Amino acid sequence: MTETVLQKYKGQLLLTGLVAAVLSVAIVVLGFHFWDDIKANVLLYTLVKIICIVAPLMGAVAYLTFAERKIIGYMQVRVGPNRVGPRGWLQPIADALKLLMKEIVVPTNANRFLFVVAPMLSIAPALAAWAVLPFTDTLVLANIDASLLYVLALTSIGVYGVIIAGWASNSKYAFLGAMRSAAQIVSYEIAMGFALVGVLIAGGSLNLVDIVEAQQGSFLHWFWLPLFPLFLVYFISGVAETNRAPFDVSEGESEIVAGFHVEYSGMAFAVFFLAEYANMILIAALAALMFLGGWLSPFQGTWFESWFDWVPAIFWLFGKMSVMLLLFLWFRATFPRYRYDQIMRLGWKVFIPITIVWLVVEGAAVILDIGPWFD
Repeated sequence: MTETVLQKYKGQLLLTGLVAAVLSVAIVVLGFHFWDDIKANVLLYTLVKIICIVAPLMGAVAYLTFAERKIIGYMQVRVGPNRVGPRGWLQPIADALKLLMKEIVVPTNANRFLFVVAPMLSIAPALAAWAVLPFTDTLVLANIDASLLYVLALTSIGVYGVIIAGWASNSKYAFLGAMRSAAQIVSYEIAMGFALVGVLIAGGSLNLVDIVEAQQGSFLHWFWLPLFPLFLVYFISGVAETNRAPFDVSEGESEIVAGFHVEYSGMAFAVFFLAEYANMILIAALAALMFLGGWLSPFQGTWFESWFDWVPAIFWLFGKMSVMLLLFLWFRATFPRYRYDQIMRLGWKVFIPITIVWLVVEGAAVILDIGPWFD
């Protein structure tokens, strides 16, 4: 039935995609034409920069879901979505329209206010964190000195949306999923925080632009090499924080139906979905900035560096983010789900001790001036 409906409205979906593309081009052209006038108005200039970050991010989230279904489909010797638009490229638009047309059902005994607020609390930190993430050394919305601390503080807020969603739903399954998720996020937040302390020591700054600039040189000068254990801990903790497989026990379908958002439908459910994928992109961007040289070329300092001068710096950042996101999808297609006690043991008894030991090693390397990374 769903396929029949999608086939019926295929023309409208194609038209919607075309109109969205034309409007995007028109906005860009008008923006360049009136750029000097916009920059003169600080409030309008800031608003334009926010739109230029949030709008592509929402598009990236939508098509990350499409990429996930396609890539995992190929891994499982399937085709994946291929009905809506050419080779299925309009599937995310169809999914969005379907969810928009669905009713948001609020359970009878639920706390209506908190039930509605919870999805907003989940997605707001994932979007607000991009305010301080640099795309190049000059392309950043707010280049503040404590940007790393700001990101760490914001990512810690997302757990409140999960807890409130589980409690406000007035469902034992939702509440159990929320408690699982909250404990998991808080546990791995500690390991992630210790990993970021290592980056702070190596970069000598809390400013993300300064941290990237401290990695000048070829890919052997990036922080992934001296901080490799911290890099692994950070990325795996990021997978756990976003409740992705194999750490998705808060959504264990065979145990607790669908976790903390079991009572949500329509766009309220879609917002939780958007928050999960927006957090995935955020974790990938932070990993690229802090450990993989951000927008720096991997061939910097080599004799053939000039061959790649034509590549815009931002493309290097997007390429590194894409590799990190591919790992997210690969994990989901490969690993079985951990038991809850195994997840807690990994966070508390493995990751936290590893980060503490490596911080001591790194501190000694900084004091003794060992290697080219900490000078």
